Amino acid sequence: MVEHYTTESVRLTAVLRLPLIGLIILLGPIAEISHWLPVVYGSILGTYAVAALLWLLIVLRQPVRPWAAWVSTVVDVLAILALCLTSGGATSLLLPVFFLLPISVAFQLRPELTALLGTSTAFGYLSVWIVYSKRDDTMGLPNEIYLYFGFLLWLAMATTALCFVLVRRSSNVIALLDIRKRLVSESMEADERQRQELAEQLHDGPLQNLFAARLGVEEAAERNPDSALDAVDAAIQSTAAQLRSIVTALHPQVLAQLGLTEALRELVRDFERRGAFEIRAELAEVGRPEVQSLLYRVARELLSNVYKHAHATTVHIELAMSEEDLTLTVSDNGAGFDPAVLEQRITEGHIGLASVFVRVESLGGAVALSSGADGTRVSVSAPLVAGQS
Repeated sequence: MVEHYTTESVRLTAVLRLPLIGLIILLGPIAEISHWLPVVYGSILGTYAVAALLWLLIVLRQPVRPWAAWVSTVVDVLAILALCLTSGGATSLLLPVFFLLPISVAFQLRPELTALLGTSTAFGYLSVWIVYSKRDDTMGLPNEIYLYFGFLLWLAMATTALCFVLVRRSSNVIALLDIRKRLVSESMEADERQRQELAEQLHDGPLQNLFAARLGVEEAAERNPDSALDAVDAAIQSTAAQLRSIVTALHPQVLAQLGLTEALRELVRDFERRGAFEIRAELAEVGRPEVQSLLYRVARELLSNVYKHAHATTVHIELAMSEEDLTLTVSDNGAGFDPAVLEQRITEGHIGLASVFVRVESLGGAVALSSGADGTRVSVSAPLVAGQS
């Protein structure tokens, strides 16, 4: 989560940096500034603009590490300091840009960095004026510069305090999310235990009784052939098949014994036997990860929804594993649906696919869903270790 927020803050400052550079470029012709070192000023500003554009393209394409925020901020300070030193006199209109540095640093939610950069900005501002006053004897050092210096120090303290408050609140939110994940994980474990116990009770009780009754009916039918006994035998077989299906749905033995991949293959064969659509499966061998029960239930819910509602002719199911997570993707060429229905069903308290998605996200996973007239595609990613995002 910290890395995600770091990436978000760096992207935000990278986007805001380009309009700022554009305003700096416009200051020259609009304010008719006579630059002290025009060639050096233009070279620094051009390099800064190109670097800012390249940096924006980089951070938009991939996540960034925490050190990237420090580096980009240091570059901002050095670039603005260099531009002010070469921009042409004590009345340079670039000096107010210093006020923006502490604000941009505050986006990173690092109070110590905000305090350091805010204080450095204030003293950098004062240093630029001292250099100008020494170079231009007629200008001197106006008294209001000390006032601006005080404003910058106050801004550094204000942004640091604000950053500290946001960090505290962010820590509280993270703690609450961790508690939520643990509660969801414990709830899922309890639910899985109940399913397993119920499956075992059905298998060892009613299902075995049906098998015994069927043997008795078959023996009776052998001694006294009767169409009524044949009908009873057929009813017993049908009931036993239904019970076996329920037991498998509650807790598939193949999932506990052979792992997620083989359980998904058995699930695919079960839906293929129903003959409603063709299934293309690409299932990587993933062993028995902690989240296998959850992903199996996701796959079952998705295939059941396709079977009941999609009117599809082809379904593609894929299971892939990376170093950190598992990704299950199910796509079909059916009629599609409005994704907003899922949120409505959660609000109404319905269980099923919507509740499974909530559990995936609560454990640190992610759900991507797209649906239209040409079909539906659902991709579910879950961490290899439950609750680790």
